[in-house]
Amino acid sequence: MLSGIKETGRDRLFLALNYIYVFFAFAVVLYPLIYIVSASISDPKLVGSGEMWLFPKGITFDGYKRVFENTAIWTGYANTILYTVVGTSINLLVTLPAAYALSRKDFVGSNFFMGMFMVTMFFGGGLVPTYLLVKQLGMVNTMWAIVLPSAASIWNIIVSRTFFQSSIPKELQEAAQIDGCTNMRLFIRIVLPLSMPIIAVMALFYGVGNWNSYFSALIYLNDAGKYPLQLVLRQILVLQEMSAQGGGIIDVNTAAAMNNKAEIAALVKYAVIIVATVPVIAIYPFLQRYFVQGVMIGSVKG
Repeated sequence: MLSGIKETGRDRLFLALNYIYVFFAFAVVLYPLIYIVSASISDPKLVGSGEMWLFPKGITFDGYKRVFENTAIWTGYANTILYTVVGTSINLLVTLPAAYALSRKDFVGSNFFMGMFMVTMFFGGGLVPTYLLVKQLGMVNTMWAIVLPSAASIWNIIVSRTFFQSSIPKELQEAAQIDGCTNMRLFIRIVLPLSMPIIAVMALFYGVGNWNSYFSALIYLNDAGKYPLQLVLRQILVLQEMSAQGGGIIDVNTAAAMNNKAEIAALVKYAVIIVATVPVIAIYPFLQRYFVQGVMIGSVKG
């Protein structure tokens, strides 16, 4: 029996090293989280001077107060939610049917199309041609410039294709076709209900990507009222950096005002990071049970 096996000195040393490594990795991951939470409720002077390095000091909730009072932040929050919901829905509508079609052995030319898709993983048209295309389509300064160019990820299509190949029995498809089930009905009524693990994984991958995306908005959006939360946060960071740098000969009052503005920007920055991260952290536990199962099946089997 396994309980009767005695551990050797090397086994105990290996186990001890594993515990040390896991503890170190845990500390490396946990420290930034604790620091951001502590900095969001600490006196910005203590944060800037380095006196606050782990736990909060000079506790203040002015940062969160300013976040809740700032209409630009809430507008960005609403825009981010809209872009994430619409973008993730489009991502799933494109990725899942494409992956299922490519997983079917009776789909003529599936290997050719898969090869063409994979080429785009290594070669792209570049930023300027992409911008000109988006402009010619009339999507500049619209939501569609954010969600349509990134409608599908080839890597996610490959993972989903592998899941369909390994988890949906071919016999089930043949039985449905014998009963007169069309391909569209087969996909909607049979395949999708059996694919909740990979759907949850893809929704999480795409959702987090859309939530954190800011570069497309930076390139294509001109109206500040359409900025996502991440672009608003970027403006806060730029304001803090400019206030800290200053420049030229300035009087005492101007220097004090700039310093105060930089401290406020730093305080709001950490508060916005917390507010922007909370939705993802809140949603993840509900998808966690599907996450490991779906990603392991989709990327290992096949």
